[in-house]
Formats: sequence, structure tokens, C-alpha cells
Amino acid sequence: MMGITQGRKDLNYNELVICEECGSYGRYQVYMTYMCLSLFFIPVFKWNKKYYVQNSCCNTVYELDPEVGKQIQWGEHVEIRPQNLNKVYQGNRISYKRCNNCGYATEEDFEFCPKCGMRF
Repeated sequence: MMGITQGRKDLNYNELVICEECGSYGRYQVYMTYMCLSLFFIPVFKWNKKYYVQNSCCNTVYELDPEVGKQIQWGEHVEIRPQNLNKVYQGNRISYKRCNNCGYATEEDFEFCPKCGMRF
């Protein structure tokens, strides 16, 4: 029995950053994707390895420079710099407006509260 599957492995990386997309504090979550040939459910060969970084604050995903990704995979302490990242998915952070008068919260960009009519 032989099979080809796609896999994902979360890498041990912990760095607090200020997100360039949303301006919030977040963490880089680094992972690797790959294709794998298995023989009797035992992984034999991995190829097409790609490394990605996901921001915990807004879920924006970047492709990471393979050399930096390999260093992280091997357990080395490396700093991820903006030049090592290539954005592949623009995340979104839901921001809420809350009325100071009645406490109503909405995702919409209203100037006035739809519940009580006061200015946000």
C-alpha cells in the first residue's frame, strides 16, 4: 500500500510582534506544508516543502523564506524580518464600534448608534 498525501507541521516559534496589517500585537505562528509519499502508512519521502507565517491577530498569512524556515525547523533562534515574508492571504480583523450611551456594539461603520441615535 502506497499513497501520496499533503501534510502540515506546526513549528515551535514564539515571537511577539506588532502587525503591519492591523497594527495590533500578535504572535507569529510558523508552519510547514509538504507532500509526502507513504509506504504502508509510514512516511518515506517528503518534498515540496513550503514555510508559512500566520499572524494571530488578523490571520494574515505570509510565505516565509525557505532558508529561514529551515532554521526554525532545526530549532535555531531566528528573527523573522519583513524582507523574509511574502504576503499570500490578507486576513481580516473584525472591529466593533460600541455606543458610549447605550452600549450597543456593531461591526458596521455608522456615525450614529442605530439603537439610541447618539453619535459613536
